Amino acid sequence: MGGWSVFVTCCVWAIFLLALFGDSLASAPEFDPYKVLGVSRHASQAEIKKVYKRLVREWHPDKNKSPGAEDMFIKITKSYEILSNEERRSNYDRFGQMDENQNFARAPQGFRHFHDSFYFDESFFHFPRTSRDFTDSKHHLHYNQYITEVLPASFKRPYLIKITSEWCFTCIHIEPVWKDTVLELEPLAIGLFLGVGIGVVDIGYERQLANHLGAHRTPSILGLINGKVTFFHYAVVREHLRQFVESLLPQKLVEKVTDNSYLEFLNSWHEENKPRVLMFDVASNIPLLYKLTAFAFKDYVQFGYVDMGLTQTSKVVQRFNINTYAPTMLLFKENTDKPADVIQARGMKKQIIDEFVSNNRFLLVPRLVNQKLFDELCPVKQFHRRRKYCVLLVTGEGEQFVSVNEAFFDFASSNTKEVVRFAYVYQRQQQPLCDTLLKKEDTTPPQVVLLERRSATGRVLYRTVTDGWNGSDDDKHRLHEQLEILQRDPSYLTHDAMLPELNNEFASMFLIQWINAAYDYLSQFYFDLLYSNWREMMPVLSLIFSALFILFGTVIIQAFSESGEDKPTKQKATDPPKTAESSPGQESTSSRPPKKNFVEVTELTDITYMSNLVRLKPGHINVVLILTDASKQVLLRKFAKEVYSFSGSQTLHYSFLNVDKHSQWMDSLMESAPDARPSDCLDEEEDFTSNKSDYTGHVLALNGHKKYFCIFRPVFTGEEAECSRWSEEDAATAGPSKASRSRSSSRQKATTLEIHHKLDRLGLWMERLMEGTLPRHYVPAWPGLDTITPQK
Repeated sequence: MGGWSVFVTCCVWAIFLLALFGDSLASAPEFDPYKVLGVSRHASQAEIKKVYKRLVREWHPDKNKSPGAEDMFIKITKSYEILSNEERRSNYDRFGQMDENQNFARAPQGFRHFHDSFYFDESFFHFPRTSRDFTDSKHHLHYNQYITEVLPASFKRPYLIKITSEWCFTCIHIEPVWKDTVLELEPLAIGLFLGVGIGVVDIGYERQLANHLGAHRTPSILGLINGKVTFFHYAVVREHLRQFVESLLPQKLVEKVTDNSYLEFLNSWHEENKPRVLMFDVASNIPLLYKLTAFAFKDYVQFGYVDMGLTQTSKVVQRFNINTYAPTMLLFKENTDKPADVIQARGMKKQIIDEFVSNNRFLLVPRLVNQKLFDELCPVKQFHRRRKYCVLLVTGEGEQFVSVNEAFFDFASSNTKEVVRFAYVYQRQQQPLCDTLLKKEDTTPPQVVLLERRSATGRVLYRTVTDGWNGSDDDKHRLHEQLEILQRDPSYLTHDAMLPELNNEFASMFLIQWINAAYDYLSQFYFDLLYSNWREMMPVLSLIFSALFILFGTVIIQAFSESGEDKPTKQKATDPPKTAESSPGQESTSSRPPKKNFVEVTELTDITYMSNLVRLKPGHINVVLILTDASKQVLLRKFAKEVYSFSGSQTLHYSFLNVDKHSQWMDSLMESAPDARPSDCLDEEEDFTSNKSDYTGHVLALNGHKKYFCIFRPVFTGEEAECSRWSEEDAATAGPSKASRSRSSSRQKATTLEIHHKLDRLGLWMERLMEGTLPRHYVPAWPGLDTITPQK
């Protein structure tokens, strides 16, 4: 027991001393990056980069076989990583430290928190380096390199990236598997945009890049494709890593072709505007090499795979006379009976396949479907390169253009000069482009245009082939002659124009793009939730719970407010029954929709007069319908139908006044506001015969607080029409008695339908009332109903 206690005491003192003097122990660097590169402390970035490139070529282990070349190469690389980054260089100049995740601030003397002061440093313990440093250094990624090179390249090939650090002991355990996987995938990579990309991120030196990728612990392995990051969550086994790379690729990248489907696959070149590649091999699963090639050229070529080991593919194998002992690739363009190019080899290499597809990535006469294809087929003229001309057929999609298009294809197949590129365009799909090229000569398709691009902004020189294009032998001969003249004399192109950008004919609809983006986001959310990646999920979860809280809070507040508004008010005993209308005739222009399927209309009597008019709340308006006993039912039903769409307003109330009971109230109101008295022919005639006005069908909007009203006068019905047709000249000829008899007979002919139409324009009047554009008639005081005796 005594020995154990001494050992424990020594360990405690060792930890205490490390916590107290850790900064002084760790501050001594293993090497001086300035001395390693042989530059001064005031050297510029250009000088450091120039020296670094020279030393890397001199000490690269593949060229320098001396024993210390690998260690020196590692020192040169790390020195450049420190000095090429201004932040790390500043930290090294100030503190002599190289790891950006260390605490560079000088702490006061004494004890500090154990977590802040206690750390391991390679310069103190001097552990021997392993060969894994050189393997990782070849694929080491910087933030700027990731943004400018790796991220754009991920749209052409997938990347497998490892997140590690110098003192990650778990990383050492997976190192053999990682190294074997890299050795297997590296031969599939060619250049920057083909095969599988490998990357290593040191979380100590590249904290910004690790945070950008969402990696916060080591070791981590992730995949990058199409700019999207996917984490690897399975056991680190070589086969699992390979399957992970394959899973990054789109599912329907390569179509499996059989005897029943190969003709359909080859003949679909016209719709997709792409050559077709058939790959023949004896393997049930499509090899990764083929999938990577298909992904790299997915924008140019459509790929199909034929498993020669199946009985369902024997016809297609015999059809093209394929040797079953070696993998074969056939490339088809417009002619589906005969391949345009063929390669066959036992050991199919990535470089051979890529060169084969790259040289045949365009159809013989492709259709211009987007600006990117136009830029590649008809590049901008460069001074140091040979001129390239584009022969463009402007045509249509109908049956009448089929023979014309085929004749153009035949001409293009017999004129395969490198200096000339043939293409065609549909006028309906690319209307702005065709209008620009054909407007000067006012021609219509089909037409052939010779053009040369002069700038990336769209400037071209062009000339339309004379006499159009009908596909005849004379047309072919004429086009051939003009091409010969153009190659001898570039000034033959006489017209100058600025072409608009081409429409993308294959662009998916906005809704489809939004659905695909939402699906990717939800799948990533589910994946992160499944593997409890809580650190990355916290911002998303916080946003979701905040939105739910706001939503439920709004619903609860609205529910309580509506429950208060929906409490029924006590009805007075003298109120008449309500008028219901469930089918309003006009659309609502009010700010609130109706909450009920009926309109509450109260009779204006001597009992309800004070509350519904004189003592009405400020800002509230009572809309009053004037009627008689005979027209009550018809007008009330029409009135309710017209004002239903405005019944959602809380400031409008609806009443009716029976002039048979209160005959003098309207006359008293009109006397208080002379400017509101009507001046039409009806009033004049009725004043002439009897001093009594007919107010049936009038509607008043009464503001009890401000003592003004707006008036609606009914539209002409049968009786008013008769009056309007009774001219003053006829009245003078016939005399007063005849005019009175004529008006009396017209009143007898007035029907219920005519009374119903008195309120036809009430909806428009209500809209103007809500807008505040109606004329207002002010009164000094409201006439009272209690002093007027109703008629018996």
